[in-house]
Amino acid sequence: MKNIFKYALPLLFTGAFLFTSCETIELEQLANPNALSSDQADPALLLNSIQLNYRNAMGTFLNNSEDLTRISYFGNRNYFAGLNGGTLDGTWTALYANMIPDVANIEALNTDGSLNYQEAVGKALVAHTYLMMVDFVGDIPFSQTNNPLEFPNPALDDDADVYAGALALLAEAKSLMQSDTANGGDLYYDGDNDSWIKFMNTVALKAAITTGDLATFDNIINTQPFISETADDMQWQYGTSEVNPDERHPRYAGDYTPSGANFYQSNWFMNLMLETNDPRIRYYFTRMNDCTPGASCNPAGNGETLGCSLQSAPPHYAGFTFCYLENGYWGRDHGNQEGTPPDAFFRTAWGVYPAAGFFDDDSFRNVGLGLGGAGAGIRPIMLASYVDFWRAERAMIAGDTDGALGFITDGIEKSMNKVFAFSAVDADRDASFEAASADVDAFIADIESEFNSGSTDDKWNVLAEQYWVAMFGGGMEAYNFYRRQGYPTTLQPNLEPDPGPFPRSFPYATGEVIANPNVAQKADLNGQVFWDTNPASSANGGFPASN
Repeated sequence: MKNIFKYALPLLFTGAFLFTSCETIELEQLANPNALSSDQADPALLLNSIQLNYRNAMGTFLNNSEDLTRISYFGNRNYFAGLNGGTLDGTWTALYANMIPDVANIEALNTDGSLNYQEAVGKALVAHTYLMMVDFVGDIPFSQTNNPLEFPNPALDDDADVYAGALALLAEAKSLMQSDTANGGDLYYDGDNDSWIKFMNTVALKAAITTGDLATFDNIINTQPFISETADDMQWQYGTSEVNPDERHPRYAGDYTPSGANFYQSNWFMNLMLETNDPRIRYYFTRMNDCTPGASCNPAGNGETLGCSLQSAPPHYAGFTFCYLENGYWGRDHGNQEGTPPDAFFRTAWGVYPAAGFFDDDSFRNVGLGLGGAGAGIRPIMLASYVDFWRAERAMIAGDTDGALGFITDGIEKSMNKVFAFSAVDADRDASFEAASADVDAFIADIESEFNSGSTDDKWNVLAEQYWVAMFGGGMEAYNFYRRQGYPTTLQPNLEPDPGPFPRSFPYATGEVIANPNVAQKADLNGQVFWDTNPASSANGGFPASN
């Protein structure tokens, strides 16, 4: 895989792009070290740039994944209109214009092996980003990248071939990490080789479960170290600085403003946690009011702050929550495309996990600058709890429902322990509202009962729903799971009765389509990546069932 980074100082292989994702805009930018000659480049700055671009790319993947799978709110009544060529522009730039050239520069500087650690980290992060880009887009440039003299307009490679190439690059990174000699500039694991090896093996696990390569999945589980404990979690730690640069969690920065919250939460997701008495709900969300218009506390509704509270649910919403929830939870339904009413100090905001806002202690505090945990939250990327749910999926495929339930409860417990620890960042909370062991025991007992008493479909739904909850704020794998298994089938439909087929892949980045004649924009979002062998989606449903 050395030839992927053959040229130390490439030009931008597709030129500079004009479009970036909102996630990229929100996060700090660095001066581009690629402008330096190879003998001037600073390996620490190069590695810094790679790690920050990786964080930004993963943020874009997870935000779009959560929106489509109802973990968060998707604000368009038509899927094709809601996902355009600008959606992944920033991520495309992060990978091809920044990460790949930066790794090439480190490789060129690593003439004596003294930068093996930095090269290994960079190649591992590039490999993971390649895998995710294939998951979301399909065929992408690979073999001709970073070689502008010979291939000024790199062609698309088959998505399965890119997957294989990315895994080979990951294996190369693992070999380099095992022979490191220096570890300066590590922003994720602070120079811990063993943690990086576990991360690399877990990326390979992710690829194996995604593609259905169960033999490889089992082999890694049985013979290799992987992320199995919370201490090994792959995540980005944010800070509290508001300017120069803004180091806060992006969701905190958007919600904890003098003018109120800017994000809407998913009604389906909050309702799932309400109905199951999930103890994590006070950590994920913070309410600024105790009554949502239309709920039993105010059945007359309020047309000014929540227009749909004066409306009847559309016929296809029969059996689903619509518009409002009880107990003051205030979000939006999937596909709600309404404008913004004066509800910034009424809607439910991001809580103490993972954004480091308020812990919800029934005080209904208004959001504002520096409040709660001041934004020093985390960006979950690959957690031990996620691996438990992959193992539960593997057990379900094998028909081992008892084993699957064990992994589900393991994942729930790891998730809860991680989430509950975050309450301490809100020093002004009323700790009496924190989850008690009895609450946790009752919740897990209910999940076990629901799983054991249900049909096979019911069991899959329990697995998927609890996986969704554990992924809150870091759910980039939800989109993959949903396309490969089709669960949960309980998802709230789009408000639009005919929103178009569910997106099976994303469009190409607009900047790449404009700059590269070998990349033509997709006519629709129906194209399925190589591992997605399920039936097609259709305008009135198809696969997955919840559309």
